[in-house]
Amino acid sequence: MIDMIPKYLQKLKRGPQVILPKDFAMIVAFAEISKDSYVLNAGTGSGWLDVQIGRIAKKVVSYEKREEFLELAKKNIVRAGLENVVQIRLADVVEKGFDEKDADVVILDMADSHLAVANAILALKEEGILVGYVPHTDQMREFVSACEALGFANTYCVETIVREMLVRKAGVRPENVGVMHTAYLVFAKRGEKILSKKEAKRAKKMTERQ
Repeated sequence: MIDMIPKYLQKLKRGPQVILPKDFAMIVAFAEISKDSYVLNAGTGSGWLDVQIGRIAKKVVSYEKREEFLELAKKNIVRAGLENVVQIRLADVVEKGFDEKDADVVILDMADSHLAVANAILALKEEGILVGYVPHTDQMREFVSACEALGFANTYCVETIVREMLVRKAGVRPENVGVMHTAYLVFAKRGEKILSKKEAKRAKKMTERQ
């Protein structure tokens, strides 16, 4: 039997909510993450997403503002043997932004993630992809509004639901349980124009008022 949680993830400890393979697979597909990708992630949590992406991407830099979560994630990165691929930093990207530039992908998995969109655009390369992982529809609306205010193009929103199937001689039907809603995923592509810090601050204030 194939486990819903792969064995390499079963070795990791869980603290805050984790991103499961069903959503990770969508992120990889629509953000076009490959072996050459440079990925920034804000909202490290337990580090599960960083481990999953670290097995594919060239480099992952992950930001976490809570020290207790950062320590847990660091241990999980070591358990996965990805210390040379994944770096974790203690910082609040809403307040301080990202140190890096020209990332292929920026993922925001955090409360009030729409407030970090203005800083995310400064860290993305031209046509880089922004991903929002948001649990509620209201958050999804705020995130999309922030993206549109900052000139992101081709915003795409999706939810992934897994229905396991029970296959037997008596008949085939869905299982009584499944992995239903976890979060909504928002994907947006950065346009050609690079915002100055002044423009980004102005746009950030505008999104905060919405």
